[in-house]
Amino acid sequence: MTGIPAFPAQQQDLADPAFWQQPPAARLAAFARLRALDGPRYFAEGRGRGHWALVRHADVQEASRNPKVFASAPGVTTPEPARWVRALFGDSMVNLDGADHARLRKIVQRAFTPRLLAAAEADIHAVAARIVDDVLAGRPEEFVEAVASRLPLEVICNMMGIPEHYRPEIADRVNHASENIGVERGLADRLRIPGRGLRALARMQRMVAGIGRDRRRNPSDDLISALVCADVDGQALGARQLGAFFSLLMVAGVETTRNAITHGLSLLTDHPDQRDLLLSDFEAYADGAVDEMIRHSTPIIQFRRTVTAEHRLGGHLFRPGDKVVLYYASANRDESVFPDPDAFDITRSPNPHLGFGGGGPHFCLGAHLARVEMKALFRELLTRPRGLRAVGLPDLAGSNFDNRVRSLKFAFEH
Repeated sequence: MTGIPAFPAQQQDLADPAFWQQPPAARLAAFARLRALDGPRYFAEGRGRGHWALVRHADVQEASRNPKVFASAPGVTTPEPARWVRALFGDSMVNLDGADHARLRKIVQRAFTPRLLAAAEADIHAVAARIVDDVLAGRPEEFVEAVASRLPLEVICNMMGIPEHYRPEIADRVNHASENIGVERGLADRLRIPGRGLRALARMQRMVAGIGRDRRRNPSDDLISALVCADVDGQALGARQLGAFFSLLMVAGVETTRNAITHGLSLLTDHPDQRDLLLSDFEAYADGAVDEMIRHSTPIIQFRRTVTAEHRLGGHLFRPGDKVVLYYASANRDESVFPDPDAFDITRSPNPHLGFGGGGPHFCLGAHLARVEMKALFRELLTRPRGLRAVGLPDLAGSNFDNRVRSLKFAFEH
Protein backbone atom coordinates (compact mmCIF):
# COMPACT_ATOMS: atom_id res chain seq x y z
CA MET A 1 0.00 0.00 0.00
CA THR A 2 1.61 3.20 -1.17
CA GLY A 3 2.17 5.87 1.43
CA ILE A 4 1.78 3.60 4.45
CA PRO A 5 4.87 3.64 6.67
CA ALA A 6 6.33 0.23 7.43
CA PHE A 7 6.44 -0.70 11.08
CA PRO A 8 10.03 -0.59 12.38
CA ALA A 9 11.60 -4.05 12.31
CA GLN A 10 12.78 -3.85 15.90
CA GLN A 11 9.22 -3.37 17.15
CA GLN A 12 6.64 -6.08 17.65
CA ASP A 13 3.92 -6.70 15.07
CA LEU A 14 0.42 -6.50 16.58
CA ALA A 15 -1.00 -8.34 13.55
CA ASP A 16 1.29 -11.33 14.09
CA PRO A 17 -0.43 -14.06 16.17
CA ALA A 18 2.95 -14.82 17.74
CA PHE A 19 2.85 -11.41 19.43
CA TRP A 20 -0.13 -12.50 21.55
CA GLN A 21 1.61 -15.67 22.67
CA GLN A 22 4.29 -13.65 24.46
CA PRO A 23 4.22 -13.04 28.22
CA PRO A 24 1.95 -10.12 29.19
CA ALA A 25 4.93 -8.00 30.28
CA ALA A 26 6.48 -8.23 26.81
CA ARG A 27 3.23 -7.17 25.14
CA LEU A 28 2.80 -4.24 27.52
CA ALA A 29 6.37 -3.11 26.84
CA ALA A 30 5.62 -3.13 23.10
CA PHE A 31 2.53 -0.99 23.67
CA ALA A 32 4.60 1.46 25.72
CA ARG A 33 7.00 1.82 22.79
CA LEU A 34 4.09 2.40 20.44
CA ARG A 35 2.64 5.13 22.68
CA ALA A 36 5.99 6.91 22.56
CA LEU A 37 5.95 7.18 18.75
CA ASP A 38 4.79 10.29 16.92
CA GLY A 39 1.48 8.87 15.75
CA PRO A 40 -0.53 5.74 14.98
CA ARG A 41 1.27 2.88 13.24
CA TYR A 42 -0.02 0.59 10.51
CA PHE A 43 0.09 -3.20 10.73
CA ALA A 44 -0.43 -5.32 7.62
CA GLU A 45 -2.80 -8.25 8.02
CA GLY A 46 -2.25 -9.90 4.64
CA ARG A 47 -3.93 -9.57 1.25
CA GLY A 48 -3.11 -5.89 1.10
CA ARG A 49 -5.20 -5.02 4.16
CA GLY A 50 -4.29 -4.05 7.67
CA HIS A 51 -5.17 -1.72 10.51
CA TRP A 52 -4.00 1.45 12.19
CA ALA A 53 -3.37 0.97 15.91
CA LEU A 54 -4.75 3.56 18.32
CA VAL A 55 -2.82 2.98 21.54
CA ARG A 56 -3.10 6.26 23.47
CA HIS A 57 -5.89 6.92 25.93
CA ALA A 58 -6.91 10.22 24.31
CA ASP A 59 -7.01 8.74 20.79
CA VAL A 60 -9.05 5.70 21.82
CA GLN A 61 -11.47 7.90 23.71
CA GLU A 62 -11.88 10.38 20.83
CA ALA A 63 -12.52 7.64 18.28
CA SER A 64 -15.04 5.97 20.63
CA ARG A 65 -16.98 9.20 20.97
CA ASN A 66 -17.10 9.89 17.25
CA PRO A 67 -19.06 6.93 15.82
CA LYS A 68 -20.06 8.85 12.68
CA VAL A 69 -16.40 8.74 11.56
CA PHE A 70 -15.19 5.62 13.39
CA ALA A 71 -18.01 3.18 12.68
CA SER A 72 -18.63 -0.19 14.33
CA ALA A 73 -20.14 -1.65 11.16
CA PRO A 74 -19.45 -4.04 9.56
CA GLY A 75 -17.94 -5.52 12.72
CA VAL A 76 -15.81 -4.80 15.78
CA THR A 77 -14.02 -8.15 16.03
CA THR A 78 -10.95 -9.40 14.20
CA PRO A 79 -11.66 -10.78 11.68
CA GLU A 80 -14.89 -8.99 10.92
CA PRO A 81 -17.94 -11.28 10.78
CA ALA A 82 -18.64 -12.68 7.32
CA ARG A 83 -21.73 -11.39 5.53
CA TRP A 84 -23.39 -14.80 5.56
CA VAL A 85 -22.86 -15.07 9.33
CA ARG A 86 -24.49 -11.67 9.85
CA ALA A 87 -27.36 -12.65 7.55
CA LEU A 88 -27.90 -15.93 9.39
CA PHE A 89 -27.56 -14.77 12.98
CA GLY A 90 -28.46 -11.09 12.73
CA ASP A 91 -26.31 -8.12 13.63
CA SER A 92 -25.21 -7.81 17.22
CA MET A 93 -25.78 -4.41 18.76
CA VAL A 94 -22.02 -3.86 19.03
CA ASN A 95 -21.75 -4.03 15.22
CA LEU A 96 -24.43 -1.42 14.51
CA ASP A 97 -24.30 2.37 14.21
CA GLY A 98 -26.62 5.34 14.09
CA ALA A 99 -30.38 4.85 14.13
CA ASP A 100 -30.21 1.04 14.04
CA HIS A 101 -28.00 0.93 17.11
CA ALA A 102 -29.96 3.64 18.93
CA ARG A 103 -33.28 1.84 18.36
CA LEU A 104 -32.01 -1.48 19.72
CA ARG A 105 -30.23 0.13 22.64
CA LYS A 106 -33.37 2.09 23.54
CA ILE A 107 -35.45 -1.10 23.67
CA VAL A 108 -32.86 -2.82 25.86
CA GLN A 109 -32.39 0.17 28.17
CA ARG A 110 -36.16 0.48 28.69
CA ALA A 111 -36.29 -3.22 29.60
CA PHE A 112 -33.78 -2.67 32.43
CA THR A 113 -36.40 -1.18 34.74
CA PRO A 114 -35.51 -0.05 38.29
CA ARG A 115 -37.50 -3.02 39.60
CA LEU A 116 -35.59 -5.51 37.44
CA LEU A 117 -32.22 -3.98 38.38
CA ALA A 118 -33.06 -4.03 42.09
CA ALA A 119 -34.03 -7.70 41.85
CA ALA A 120 -30.81 -8.45 39.93
CA GLU A 121 -28.65 -6.78 42.58
CA ALA A 122 -30.34 -8.75 45.35
CA ASP A 123 -29.82 -11.93 43.36
CA ILE A 124 -26.13 -11.14 42.84
CA HIS A 125 -25.51 -11.15 46.59
CA ALA A 126 -27.44 -14.40 47.04
CA VAL A 127 -25.57 -16.13 44.20
CA ALA A 128 -22.18 -14.92 45.47
CA ALA A 129 -22.93 -16.29 48.95
CA ARG A 130 -24.08 -19.62 47.51
CA ILE A 131 -20.93 -19.98 45.42
CA VAL A 132 -18.71 -19.45 48.46
CA ASP A 133 -20.86 -21.91 50.45
CA ASP A 134 -20.08 -24.49 47.77
CA VAL A 135 -16.38 -23.59 47.78
CA LEU A 136 -16.16 -24.06 51.54
CA ALA A 137 -18.02 -27.37 51.34
CA GLY A 138 -16.30 -28.88 48.29
CA ARG A 139 -12.86 -27.24 48.38
CA PRO A 140 -12.37 -27.21 44.60
CA GLU A 141 -8.90 -26.43 43.25
CA GLU A 142 -9.70 -24.65 39.95
CA PHE A 143 -11.07 -21.12 40.26
CA VAL A 144 -12.49 -20.28 36.81
CA GLU A 145 -15.04 -23.08 36.62
CA ALA A 146 -15.85 -23.30 40.33
CA VAL A 147 -16.18 -19.57 41.03
CA ALA A 148 -15.51 -16.96 38.36
CA SER A 149 -17.67 -18.46 35.59
CA ARG A 150 -20.57 -19.35 37.85
CA LEU A 151 -21.43 -15.89 39.13
CA PRO A 152 -22.05 -14.00 35.86
CA LEU A 153 -23.66 -17.03 34.19
CA GLU A 154 -26.14 -17.63 37.01
CA VAL A 155 -26.90 -13.93 37.44
CA ILE A 156 -27.61 -13.40 33.72
CA CYS A 157 -29.67 -16.58 33.43
CA ASN A 158 -31.70 -15.57 36.50
CA MET A 159 -32.21 -12.06 35.14
CA MET A 160 -33.21 -13.31 31.69
CA GLY A 161 -35.52 -15.98 33.12
CA ILE A 162 -33.72 -18.99 31.61
CA PRO A 163 -35.20 -22.24 33.00
CA GLU A 164 -32.77 -24.29 35.09
CA HIS A 165 -32.73 -27.30 32.75
CA TYR A 166 -31.32 -25.19 29.91
CA ARG A 167 -28.39 -23.75 31.86
CA PRO A 168 -25.76 -26.53 31.69
CA GLU A 169 -26.17 -26.61 27.90
CA ILE A 170 -25.95 -22.81 27.69
CA ALA A 171 -22.72 -22.81 29.72
CA ASP A 172 -21.29 -25.40 27.34
CA ARG A 173 -22.42 -23.44 24.27
CA VAL A 174 -20.88 -20.23 25.57
CA ASN A 175 -17.53 -21.98 26.02
CA HIS A 176 -17.64 -23.47 22.51
CA ALA A 177 -18.72 -20.18 20.93
CA SER A 178 -15.95 -18.12 22.50
CA GLU A 179 -13.03 -20.44 23.30
CA ASN A 180 -10.98 -19.61 20.20
CA ILE A 181 -11.86 -15.98 19.50
CA GLY A 182 -8.62 -14.21 18.67
CA VAL A 183 -6.47 -17.31 19.22
CA GLU A 184 -4.10 -18.59 16.52
CA ARG A 185 -4.79 -22.19 15.52
CA GLY A 186 -3.39 -24.74 13.11
CA LEU A 187 -5.05 -25.36 9.76
CA ALA A 188 -7.11 -28.33 10.96
CA ASP A 189 -8.48 -26.35 13.90
CA ARG A 190 -9.20 -23.33 11.71
CA LEU A 191 -11.35 -25.54 9.48
CA ARG A 192 -13.07 -27.43 12.29
CA ILE A 193 -13.51 -25.06 15.25
CA PRO A 194 -15.36 -22.17 13.54
CA GLY A 195 -18.07 -24.67 12.56
CA ARG A 196 -18.32 -25.91 16.14
CA GLY A 197 -18.50 -22.35 17.46
CA LEU A 198 -21.20 -21.33 14.99
CA ARG A 199 -23.23 -24.45 15.73
CA ALA A 200 -23.02 -23.63 19.43
CA LEU A 201 -24.17 -20.09 18.71
CA ALA A 202 -27.06 -21.30 16.53
CA ARG A 203 -28.29 -23.74 19.17
CA MET A 204 -28.10 -21.12 21.88
CA GLN A 205 -30.04 -18.62 19.78
CA ARG A 206 -32.73 -21.20 18.87
CA MET A 207 -33.09 -22.02 22.55
CA VAL A 208 -33.65 -18.42 23.61
CA ALA A 209 -35.96 -17.76 20.64
CA GLY A 210 -38.19 -20.58 21.86
CA ILE A 211 -38.24 -19.09 25.36
CA GLY A 212 -39.06 -15.70 23.81
CA ARG A 213 -42.07 -17.13 21.97
CA ASP A 214 -43.36 -18.59 25.23
CA ARG A 215 -42.85 -15.28 27.07
CA ARG A 216 -44.87 -13.39 24.45
CA ARG A 217 -47.80 -15.67 25.29
CA ASN A 218 -47.08 -15.87 29.02
CA PRO A 219 -45.00 -12.86 30.18
CA SER A 220 -43.16 -13.01 33.48
CA ASP A 221 -41.01 -10.68 35.61
CA ASP A 222 -37.81 -11.31 33.67
CA LEU A 223 -35.69 -9.61 31.06
CA ILE A 224 -36.76 -11.80 28.13
CA SER A 225 -40.40 -10.90 28.79
CA ALA A 226 -39.50 -7.22 29.00
CA LEU A 227 -37.60 -7.38 25.71
CA VAL A 228 -40.14 -9.31 23.64
CA CYS A 229 -43.15 -7.46 25.06
CA ALA A 230 -41.57 -4.01 25.00
CA ASP A 231 -43.45 -1.16 23.37
CA VAL A 232 -40.74 1.33 22.51
CA ASP A 233 -42.12 3.40 19.65
CA GLY A 234 -44.27 0.37 18.84
CA GLN A 235 -41.31 -2.03 18.66
CA ALA A 236 -39.94 -4.97 20.62
CA LEU A 237 -37.14 -7.45 19.91
CA GLY A 238 -37.87 -10.08 17.28
CA ALA A 239 -36.57 -13.64 17.48
CA ARG A 240 -33.27 -12.97 15.66
CA GLN A 241 -32.68 -9.74 17.58
CA LEU A 242 -33.36 -11.51 20.88
CA GLY A 243 -30.97 -14.29 19.91
CA ALA A 244 -28.24 -11.83 18.92
CA PHE A 245 -28.69 -9.86 22.15
CA PHE A 246 -28.61 -13.00 24.27
CA SER A 247 -25.42 -14.18 22.56
CA LEU A 248 -23.85 -10.77 23.19
CA LEU A 249 -24.94 -10.85 26.83
CA MET A 250 -23.60 -14.36 27.32
CA VAL A 251 -20.22 -13.80 25.68
CA ALA A 252 -19.69 -10.18 26.74
CA GLY A 253 -21.34 -10.41 30.15
CA VAL A 254 -20.07 -13.83 31.21
CA GLU A 255 -16.63 -13.94 29.59
CA THR A 256 -15.49 -10.44 30.50
CA THR A 257 -16.70 -10.58 34.10
CA ARG A 258 -15.26 -14.04 34.76
CA ASN A 259 -11.89 -12.93 33.39
CA ALA A 260 -11.89 -9.75 35.47
CA ILE A 261 -12.73 -11.77 38.61
CA THR A 262 -9.99 -14.31 37.90
CA HIS A 263 -7.37 -11.65 37.20
CA GLY A 264 -8.56 -9.89 40.35
CA LEU A 265 -7.75 -12.89 42.56
CA SER A 266 -4.35 -13.22 40.89
CA LEU A 267 -3.61 -9.52 41.43
CA LEU A 268 -4.59 -9.62 45.10
CA THR A 269 -2.37 -12.67 45.57
CA ASP A 270 0.58 -10.97 43.86
CA HIS A 271 0.07 -7.73 45.84
CA PRO A 272 -0.57 -8.73 49.46
CA ASP A 273 -0.22 -5.11 50.60
CA GLN A 274 -3.22 -4.16 48.45
CA ARG A 275 -5.15 -7.17 49.67
CA ASP A 276 -4.46 -6.19 53.28
CA LEU A 277 -5.55 -2.63 52.56
CA LEU A 278 -8.79 -3.84 50.99
CA LEU A 279 -9.51 -6.10 53.96
CA SER A 280 -8.79 -3.29 56.43
CA ASP A 281 -12.01 -1.55 55.30
CA PHE A 282 -13.69 -3.46 52.50
CA GLU A 283 -16.56 -1.03 51.94
CA ALA A 284 -14.21 1.94 51.75
CA TYR A 285 -11.82 0.39 49.21
CA ALA A 286 -13.92 -2.13 47.26
CA ASP A 287 -15.14 0.19 44.50
CA GLY A 288 -11.61 1.40 43.81
CA ALA A 289 -10.30 -2.16 43.90
CA VAL A 290 -12.84 -3.34 41.32
CA ASP A 291 -12.03 -0.50 38.94
CA GLU A 292 -8.31 -1.08 39.34
CA MET A 293 -8.76 -4.81 38.64
CA ILE A 294 -10.60 -3.93 35.44
CA ARG A 295 -8.02 -1.31 34.39
CA HIS A 296 -5.06 -3.53 35.15
CA SER A 297 -6.44 -6.65 33.42
CA THR A 298 -8.52 -4.94 30.67
CA PRO A 299 -10.81 -7.91 29.88
CA ILE A 300 -11.50 -6.72 26.30
CA ILE A 301 -8.15 -5.98 24.64
CA GLN A 302 -9.38 -4.31 21.46
CA PHE A 303 -12.28 -3.45 19.16
CA ARG A 304 -12.16 -2.49 15.49
CA ARG A 305 -13.64 0.52 13.75
CA THR A 306 -14.04 1.42 10.06
CA VAL A 307 -13.39 5.02 9.00
CA THR A 308 -16.24 6.64 7.05
CA ALA A 309 -14.85 10.13 6.37
CA GLU A 310 -11.53 11.96 6.34
CA HIS A 311 -10.50 12.76 9.88
CA ARG A 312 -7.26 13.78 11.56
CA LEU A 313 -6.50 12.08 14.86
CA GLY A 314 -3.25 11.64 16.77
CA GLY A 315 -1.32 13.46 14.06
CA HIS A 316 -2.56 11.18 11.26
CA LEU A 317 -5.13 11.80 8.51
CA PHE A 318 -7.47 8.83 8.29
CA ARG A 319 -9.36 8.19 5.07
CA PRO A 320 -12.66 6.42 4.31
CA GLY A 321 -12.26 2.65 4.36
CA ASP A 322 -9.29 2.66 6.73
CA LYS A 323 -9.47 0.03 9.46
CA VAL A 324 -8.63 1.22 12.97
CA VAL A 325 -8.18 -0.87 16.12
CA LEU A 326 -8.82 0.67 19.54
CA TYR A 327 -6.33 -0.99 21.90
CA TYR A 328 -7.93 -0.59 25.32
CA ALA A 329 -5.13 -2.70 26.84
CA SER A 330 -2.65 0.00 25.84
CA ALA A 331 -4.88 2.99 26.65
CA ASN A 332 -5.30 1.66 30.20
CA ARG A 333 -1.51 1.82 30.70
CA ASP A 334 -1.06 5.31 29.21
CA GLU A 335 1.57 7.09 31.33
CA SER A 336 0.04 10.49 30.56
CA VAL A 337 -3.19 9.45 32.30
CA PHE A 338 -2.16 6.83 34.87
CA PRO A 339 0.94 7.58 36.99
CA ASP A 340 3.02 4.40 37.44
CA PRO A 341 0.59 2.59 35.12
CA ASP A 342 1.91 -0.93 35.68
CA ALA A 343 1.36 -0.70 39.43
CA PHE A 344 -1.75 -2.29 40.96
CA ASP A 345 -3.10 0.43 43.26
CA ILE A 346 -6.65 0.12 44.62
CA THR A 347 -6.51 3.75 45.83
CA ARG A 348 -5.83 5.08 42.31
CA SER A 349 -7.88 8.23 41.87
CA PRO A 350 -8.97 9.35 39.43
CA ASN A 351 -9.13 6.12 37.48
CA PRO A 352 -10.64 6.94 34.06
CA HIS A 353 -9.96 3.48 32.66
CA LEU A 354 -11.48 2.34 29.38
CA GLY A 355 -12.28 -1.19 30.52
CA PHE A 356 -15.94 -0.65 29.61
CA GLY A 357 -15.15 1.20 26.40
CA GLY A 358 -14.09 4.72 25.59
CA GLY A 359 -17.48 6.33 26.07
CA GLY A 360 -19.96 7.28 23.39
CA PRO A 361 -23.01 5.24 22.32
CA HIS A 362 -21.26 1.87 22.67
CA PHE A 363 -20.30 2.27 26.33
CA CYS A 364 -20.95 -1.09 28.03
CA LEU A 365 -24.59 -1.51 29.11
CA GLY A 366 -23.58 -3.99 31.79
CA ALA A 367 -20.90 -1.88 33.49
CA HIS A 368 -22.92 -1.29 36.66
CA LEU A 369 -23.94 -4.93 37.08
CA ALA A 370 -20.37 -6.14 36.45
CA ARG A 371 -19.08 -3.87 39.21
CA VAL A 372 -21.81 -5.07 41.60
CA GLU A 373 -21.00 -8.72 40.79
CA MET A 374 -17.27 -8.31 41.40
CA LYS A 375 -17.76 -6.39 44.63
CA ALA A 376 -20.28 -8.91 46.00
CA LEU A 377 -18.14 -11.92 45.14
CA PHE A 378 -14.89 -10.53 46.55
CA ARG A 379 -16.71 -9.52 49.73
CA GLU A 380 -17.70 -13.18 50.20
CA LEU A 381 -14.37 -14.60 49.04
CA LEU A 382 -12.17 -12.41 51.21
CA THR A 383 -14.21 -12.29 54.40
CA ARG A 384 -15.24 -15.96 54.69
CA PRO A 385 -12.52 -18.38 53.53
CA ARG A 386 -9.23 -17.68 55.33
CA GLY A 387 -6.06 -17.23 53.34
CA LEU A 388 -7.71 -17.40 49.91
CA ARG A 389 -5.03 -17.11 47.21
CA ALA A 390 -4.19 -17.99 43.64
CA VAL A 391 -1.71 -20.84 43.22
CA GLY A 392 0.67 -20.31 40.32
CA LEU A 393 0.08 -18.18 37.25
CA PRO A 394 -3.18 -17.97 35.33
CA ASP A 395 -3.29 -20.07 32.15
CA LEU A 396 -3.90 -17.38 29.50
CA ALA A 397 -5.46 -18.14 26.12
CA GLY A 398 -3.13 -15.85 24.16
CA SER A 399 -6.06 -14.13 22.46
CA ASN A 400 -5.71 -10.81 20.63
CA PHE A 401 -9.33 -10.00 21.50
CA ASP A 402 -9.82 -10.62 25.22
CA ASN A 403 -7.59 -11.21 28.21
CA ARG A 404 -9.01 -14.69 28.66
CA VAL A 405 -7.99 -17.04 31.47
CA ARG A 406 -8.50 -20.72 30.77
CA SER A 407 -7.80 -21.82 34.33
CA LEU A 408 -6.31 -20.72 37.64
CA LYS A 409 -5.52 -22.91 40.62
CA PHE A 410 -6.48 -21.58 44.05
CA ALA A 411 -6.40 -22.61 47.69
CA PHE A 412 -7.31 -21.35 51.14
CA GLU A 413 -6.53 -22.18 54.73
CA HIS A 414 -10.09 -22.62 56.02
